[in-house]
Amino acid sequence: MRNSPPKSLSRMASSQSTLVHLVAGGVAGTVGASLTCPLEVVKTRLQASVATFHTTTCISSIGPVPLQLTYQKPTGILMCLKNIVQNEGFTKLFRGLGPTLIGIAPSRAIYFSCYATAKRTLNQSGWVSPESKVVHMLSSCSAGLFTSTATSPLWVVKTRLQLHNGKRPKLWRIFTSIYEKEGIRGYYRGLSASYVGVTETCIHFVIYEHIKSKLRAHKEKTRPGQQSMFDFVEFMMAAATSKTFASIVAYPHEVVRTRLRQQESDGTRKYRSFFQALKKVAIEEGRPGLYGGLGTQLIRQIPNTALVFLTYEAIVGFLCSEE
Repeated sequence: MRNSPPKSLSRMASSQSTLVHLVAGGVAGTVGASLTCPLEVVKTRLQASVATFHTTTCISSIGPVPLQLTYQKPTGILMCLKNIVQNEGFTKLFRGLGPTLIGIAPSRAIYFSCYATAKRTLNQSGWVSPESKVVHMLSSCSAGLFTSTATSPLWVVKTRLQLHNGKRPKLWRIFTSIYEKEGIRGYYRGLSASYVGVTETCIHFVIYEHIKSKLRAHKEKTRPGQQSMFDFVEFMMAAATSKTFASIVAYPHEVVRTRLRQQESDGTRKYRSFFQALKKVAIEEGRPGLYGGLGTQLIRQIPNTALVFLTYEAIVGFLCSEE
C-alpha cells in the first residue's frame, strides 16, 4: 500500500486530465468548424426539402410565344458554392458560423472530456476488458447522448440560419421566434435523430481506436520511443478513414435531422418524428433523398475530422508532456 498514490492526488490528476480533454476538444472543434464552414452550409441546404438556393428565371424567344424558364437548384458542390456567392455574397458561405462556434467549442469539449472520463472509468472498473471495443462503444455512446442533449438548441438555431437565404436574421430573433411558435420543444427538434446518430459516433470511435492501437503497436516495433510529425499524420488518416465509413453507414439520420429542424414555408409540420420522417423521405424521394448532400458531407467531414483529431491529439500530447 505504500506505493499507492493518495486519493487526493488521484482526484487531482483526474481533474487535470479532464481539463486537458476539455481544452483540446474545444480548440480542435473550433479549428475544424471554421475551416470547413462553407461546405457545411452547402450540405445543410442540400439536405433540406425547402427551397434554399436562388433559382434563375429567363425568357426564351424560341417559337412564336416566349417561354419562361426557371432553372432548378444547382447540383454539384462547386455550383452550389458559386450560386451562394453570386446571389448572396461571399460572406454567406460562413452563415451559421457564429452559433456553430458558440456550440462547437463546448460541444467538442464536453464530448471529448466525457469520452475520456467514461473510457478511464470503464478501463478501471474491472467490468470489461480495458481498451476493448465495448469500452470504446459505451464511452462514445454516453458522450454522444449527453452532448446531443446539452447542445441541441444551438444546432437548431444554426440549421435555421443556414437555410435562410434572405437578409440575415439576428440570432436572438431566431431564438425567440422558435419559442413563440413552437415552445421549448422547438429547441429540441431533431434530437431523436441525433440520438440515432450516436451509432455513427460509435462506429467512428471503435474503428478509430482500433486503427490507432494497431499504429501504436507497429510504431513500438519499428520506432520505439520516437516521436515525429508522421505520428500525427497517421492519426489524421485513422480519423478520416473511420469517419468516412461511419458517415456512409449512418448518413440518412443527418437528412432526417435537418428535415425535423427546418421551418416549413407554410408553417405546417411535415416531418414530426424520426421514423415518420425517415419513411416519408424514403417513399417520396428514395435513395437520392436519403443521401442528399452525402458527397458534400464527405468532402467536408474528412478534412474536418482529420483536423479535429490532429489538433486534439497534438494538444493532449503537448499538455500531458508538460505535466
